[in-house]
This record gives sequence, C-alpha cells and structure tokens, in this order.
Amino acid sequence: MRILLVEDDRELHRQVRTALENAGYTVDGAFDGEEGHFLGDTEPYDAVVLDLGLPIKDGLAVLKAWRQAGRTQPVLILTARDAWSEKVAGFDAGADDYVPKPFHMAELLARLRALIRRAAGHTTPVLECGRLAFDTRTGQALLDGVEVPLTAHESKILGYLMHHMDKTVSRTELTEHVYAQDFDRDSNTIEVFIGRLRKKLGEGFIRTQRGLGYRLTNPEEG
Repeated sequence: MRILLVEDDRELHRQVRTALENAGYTVDGAFDGEEGHFLGDTEPYDAVVLDLGLPIKDGLAVLKAWRQAGRTQPVLILTARDAWSEKVAGFDAGADDYVPKPFHMAELLARLRALIRRAAGHTTPVLECGRLAFDTRTGQALLDGVEVPLTAHESKILGYLMHHMDKTVSRTELTEHVYAQDFDRDSNTIEVFIGRLRKKLGEGFIRTQRGLGYRLTNPEEG
C-alpha cells in the first residue's frame, strides 16, 4: 500500500515516515501544501496523511482542491489538539478521519489501516480468501493456519491483491501502489514476485487475466 505523507515539521515527518515504512507501507513525502497537492493530484495513493498547518498552501485548501477534482483517496488529517474548528472544517472539506497532535503512533497506524480497509470494502483487519488469510496489522499471511514466509515486496503485493480480491488488478496498478514515486519502476519485476507468490501459495489463488492483469480468488470456488 502506498501512502502520501504531507507534514512540514521535519522531525515529525521523519518519525511518521519511519513508522509507516516499518509497518510495510510505501511512502512518498511532501513538506509543503503545494508539493503535496501536486503529488496527490497526479499519483495514485491508497491513503494520505495530511497536516493542516502547511506552508505555501494550507492543508485545508489542498484537501478541498483534491475533492473538487474528484480525488477519492482516504485522507487522515493531523490537527492541533484544541483546534476543534479545524477538525470540523476538515471533515466538511472531505477528510475521512483525524488524529490530534500530539498522538501515539500506534493510533495513527490503526486509523490508517481502518481507512484503507473501508475504502476497499473490508471491515476486519484479517482478510480471508478461502484457506488464505492476510493480517493487515502485521503483513503476515497464513495458509491453512500456517505462516507463509514472505519478503517485504511479496507481502506488499499480496496485501494489495487481498484488499482487492476477486478484482482484476493490472501490472501497472500494482507497480504504482507498491513502489514509491522516486523508485526506478519496472513492471516486469511484478511478474517475478507473482511467480514467487504462486510457488508459496499454490497455483490456484492468483490467476492471470490475459492482457488485463492478475486476480486473487478462492480456488475452491472455481
């Protein structure tokens, strides 16, 4: 899953980015509203962590511009603890949730996971596809109750497919949601990771839709 973090406080930005990356997310960062607006308007993100008190262009203006342009990515806003009016304005502008500063990192991560799950139509932290289960909190996969050893990239790809199970996902989409903006993207490597996942999970779970992409489905349902 790919996250956009827009926060101008350099130390807080570093702390949040580190926590997100340690949790298995791919993270793009921006330190002002103008850059954040551009990235959120031109790149596909599974969620955005957006501070409202930004230089050049404030976070509320950024959020309004995204929503007016039809950008539907979930947005978690960061606000000062006593700024209730900012929270109201943020929700009215299209925010999905908020975390007041200062905050516990575990709460931010939990709220972010919930936003991403709901956006994909899921309500529980453990996603299931027949005999396969994926824990969004840990990135752990279980097949018949036994842990499947996964590399970081394999976990990211499987996690994205599990969030979008029974839907065809193109190689381009997977590439855009697994790699950061400044990464040297090569969609051919997706095929390598898909091949590794098939060996670990069995051939039936990930199916190739010729010319379209991949679809994760329960092999017992045909």
